[in-house]
Amino acid sequence: PVFQIAEHLFCMYFAFEWFVRFKSFQRKRNGLRDAWFVFDSSLVFMMVAETWVMTIIMLTLGADGGGGLGNASILRMARLLRLSRMARMARLFRAMPELLILIKGMAAA
Repeated sequence: PVFQIAEHLFCMYFAFEWFVRFKSFQRKRNGLRDAWFVFDSSLVFMMVAETWVMTIIMLTLGADGGGGLGNASILRMARLLRLSRMARMARLFRAMPELLILIKGMAAA
């Protein structure tokens, strides 16, 4: 149950992050022009579908929780692509340490 709770918490966090990013666009249509937002949208959609929608469907149909999703683990693998974005940011911070100093200063202010 610990992993299920963690999965629901991550799903809530990423859905909230997506919502905040969506609301930050002055013109909501511009979200379709941002490739990273489109990519994150697809990941959040798949995560919500896997975590909440498929769970509700399985509970409704009376299926047991024992791996009945089959290839749904592929969706989990797609979430790993999100880590590539973090790796890119880490590489940027290593290449430009001044940027990290500026960000730390803004966070402290």
